[in-house]
Amino acid sequence: MKHPVDIHVGKRIRHRRWMLGMTQQQLADAVGIKFQQIQKYETGMNRVSASRLWDIATTLDVTIGFFFQGLGEDARETNAEGADLLAEKEALELLRTYYAIPEAQRRRLFELARVLSSAA
Repeated sequence: MKHPVDIHVGKRIRHRRWMLGMTQQQLADAVGIKFQQIQKYETGMNRVSASRLWDIATTLDVTIGFFFQGLGEDARETNAEGADLLAEKEALELLRTYYAIPEAQRRRLFELARVLSSAA
């Protein structure tokens, strides 16, 4: 049976990998494992060891704590705010594309989106 913490950590690995535009194969190569193992981590099927999580965090340029953000006090409860949204590939691609825009233009785009959303 999958543990909720393993599922949460796996989702965070997938989200960060996606944000960087990295494939499972690229991540696997960087940490010295097969891509099938990354698939199992991302689905929560396999638990990520501490040393492997360290390697993944280093490769994805995040702290270990990143993988536990949004996890509630009770391991069975996760902070669902934004979790469903980031499960969609389109949302992750939009975020990755958004952060590729130069900062000054990105701010203007953000303000435009804010105005449009309040008018809707």
